[in-house]
Amino acid sequence: MSAADIIILSNGPGEVTTWVRPLVKVLRQLLGENREQVRISVVLSPCPHSTGKEAEIVNSYSEVDRVQGAEHFFGFFLRGVTVQNWDWRKHGVVIFLGGDQFFPVVIGSRLGYRTIVYAEWEARWHRWIHRFGVMKPEIITKAPPKYRHKFTLVGDLMADLAVEGEGMGRGGDGEMGRWGEEEIKYFQPLIGLLPGSKSAKLSQGVPLALAIAEYIYSIRPQTRFVIPVAPTVELSALASFANPNQNPLIRKLGWAEAKLVMPGDQLLSQSPEYDVEVGDTEKANSNSPSQSFLKTPKGLSVELSKAFPAYDLLSQCCLCITTVGANTAELGALAVPMIVLIPTQQLEAMRAWDGLPGVLANLPVVGAGLAKLINWLILRRKRLFAWPNIWAQEEIVPELVGQLQPQEVAQVVIDYLEHPQKLEIMRSRLRSVRGEPGAAQKLAELVKEELESF
Repeated sequence: MSAADIIILSNGPGEVTTWVRPLVKVLRQLLGENREQVRISVVLSPCPHSTGKEAEIVNSYSEVDRVQGAEHFFGFFLRGVTVQNWDWRKHGVVIFLGGDQFFPVVIGSRLGYRTIVYAEWEARWHRWIHRFGVMKPEIITKAPPKYRHKFTLVGDLMADLAVEGEGMGRGGDGEMGRWGEEEIKYFQPLIGLLPGSKSAKLSQGVPLALAIAEYIYSIRPQTRFVIPVAPTVELSALASFANPNQNPLIRKLGWAEAKLVMPGDQLLSQSPEYDVEVGDTEKANSNSPSQSFLKTPKGLSVELSKAFPAYDLLSQCCLCITTVGANTAELGALAVPMIVLIPTQQLEAMRAWDGLPGVLANLPVVGAGLAKLINWLILRRKRLFAWPNIWAQEEIVPELVGQLQPQEVAQVVIDYLEHPQKLEIMRSRLRSVRGEPGAAQKLAELVKEELESF
C-alpha cells in the first residue's frame, strides 16, 4: 500500500464524538500507527448545532494528525487550500461523517482521492461517490440498481458506543431491574443531569435540572446526582447559569440556584456577590475530596464530572434527565433510560434546527422572534425529538414538552425509581433499537480496501 492521506469530513458535536471518534480508533488499529504510511486529517464544516469547540475535541484524539476548524472550511472547499496550507499525498480517501454529501464529491475530485460516504438516512450523488457505508438496508433498496454495487451495509456507528459502556455499573447491566421495591428504598441511585452545552439551553436547563433534583432529594435523600460537563463548557461558565445574579430566569421562574464548590484551595469567583465556596467537599453528600460540585441552598450537592467521553459515568446512571440533541443518541446507544425535557418557557432558546429553520432562527436581530415562531410551529406538529424515539418511530423514552414545572417532572422520575421494572423495560427497548456494534470496523475495512486499490 502506498503512503496515503485519509481526510474525514465532519461537522457537529454529535458527529465528532459518536462517529469520528470510534472510526479513527479502528482505523489506527487496522492500518497501524505509522504516520509516514497513513496520515489522518479531519476537516470540519459549519453546523447549526456547533459549540465552537469541535476542533478542540478532535485535537484530543491521538489517532488524528491534523484538524481544521469549521470557520476555515469554505476556503478549503472552494479553493482547495487549508488555512495552514497542508500538503497532500498522491493517494488518499475522503470519508464523509457529517455535513453535506456534496462536499466529498468536490474535495475528492479535486485531490483525485477515492470517496466513501457514511449514510445514516439517505445516500446522494451515487454517480460520483465511490463507496457508501450505510446504516440501514432500506438505503440500498432506494438506490438505482446500477449503483447498488457501491453500497455496503455497515450498521449504526453510534451502536459502537455500547461496547465502551457495556457492563459499566448499574445503567449497563440492569441491576435495578432485579431489585424489589423494598430493596430500592436503600439503594443510592445515580441520576445524570444533561442540561445542554450551549448558553441558550443552559440558561433554562441548569436551574430547571437543579430544581428537579432538589425536589427528588427532598423525597429520596439517598439519591445522588451528577452533571457530565461537556468538554466545551468550563465549570465557571456552567456555574454562572446557577447564579441568580447572572441568570435572570432563576428568579423569574422560581427555579433553583447553586454555588460552585471547588476542591482544595482552587479559588474561582462567579461574581463579587456570589463567590465560589472552597474546601467544603467533605460536607457534600457522596462527594470525594477532589470532586467539584454545585451546592444548592437546600443542601443538595450535584457532582460535576469533566471526564470525556463520559460513557463510563453515564452507564452507571439508573436514569438521565436530558435535553434534546446528540446526547439522546449516546444515551440510547448505551441503553441508559432517560427522560427528555423540552421546556417552552423560553422558546427562542431552541435554535439548533437543521436546514432553513436553523438559518432563520440564527439570523441577527430577527432571529429570536423567528425562533419563537419556528419552535411554536414545530412543537404543534407533535413530532418525536429524542433519537431513540426517532429510530423506533414511537415514544420509547418519555418526551416532556411544555411549560415544565420541576415538581411534576420530579414526580415522573420518582415513579421510575419506585418501579424499577419500568426502567428495565425502557432499557430493553433501547437495546432493541440501537443496533449491533461493529459499524466502525466495517467502515474502516472499506477504507482499507480503497487504500489498497492504489
